[in-house]
Amino acid sequence: MADVPGPLAEFIVGEIRRARTASGQTQESFGKAAGFSASHVSSVENGTRALTMDFVRGADRASNTGGLYERLVLKFGAPSWFQPWRDAEQSADQLRAFQPNLIPGLLQTEDYARAVLRLDTTMSEAEVEQAVATRMERQAILDRDDPPHLVAVLDEVALHRFAEGCDKMLAAQLVHLLEMAQRPRVSVHVIPAGVGLHVGLSGPFVLVHRSEGGWVGYMENQLGGTVVHRAEQVASLLTRWESVRNEALPTRQSLDLIKEVVKPWI
Repeated sequence: MADVPGPLAEFIVGEIRRARTASGQTQESFGKAAGFSASHVSSVENGTRALTMDFVRGADRASNTGGLYERLVLKFGAPSWFQPWRDAEQSADQLRAFQPNLIPGLLQTEDYARAVLRLDTTMSEAEVEQAVATRMERQAILDRDDPPHLVAVLDEVALHRFAEGCDKMLAAQLVHLLEMAQRPRVSVHVIPAGVGLHVGLSGPFVLVHRSEGGWVGYMENQLGGTVVHRAEQVASLLTRWESVRNEALPTRQSLDLIKEVVKPWI
C-alpha cells in the first residue's frame, strides 16, 4: 500500500475530488464503489491521510477512468531523468539487456524487485513500493499482442545470490526467468563463471530499437541512469553488446544452467 509522493499526490487528489463532485457522487457513494469508507475518502481529500496506490486504484474503479489515475502515478511518479528512457522502452520493437550482477528489470518478479530496491537505504518504503509498481508496469510491454523481442544476457553470478532469508525469493525469481524464456520473443543467455574477465563487467546497459528512430541506449549507475542518443556512443554500446552476447552460452545451455542452479531450492 505505497504512498504516492508529494506534489503528484496533491494533483491526483484534486482530480479525484473534481471528478467525484462533477459526477454527483457523495463521499459515501464514491467510497463504496472504491472500497473505502466515507471517512477515509474525506481524510484523503482533506490531506490528512496519505494517498496510497490502493486508493488510486479504487478511485479508478469508482470513476470508471479505465486506470487513468494509476497510469498518471506510474508515469509521473518516476524520476524525471528516467522519463526519456521509459518513453523509448514503451515504443521498442527490440530490446537488448545486459546485467552482470542482477536479473534484468523486465524479467524481475515483484518480490525480487522489492528486495533489490530496498538495498538503497536512502529510499523510503513508499518510494520503494512506487518504484516496484513502476517496474511491474513497464513489464506490460512483454504482454502485448505484438511484444518487442527481448534478448537478455546476464552473468552467472546473478543466479547465485542466495542469502539467508531470501533463498525462496530468488528460487521463485529463477523459476520466473525460466518461464519467461519459454516465450517466443524472449531469449535468455548466461555468461558462465568460467569466462573470467569480459567487457560487460564495466556495468549494465540496455539497448532499445524503435522502428522509427533506430537504437537508443541506457546505462545504469549508483545515482540513477543515463540515456544515450549520440551515434558514436550507441555504436560503442552495440559493439559491447556483441562482445557480451558472444561470451554467453546458447539458449538451451543457458536454461540448463539456470535449472541446475535452482534445483536444490525447489
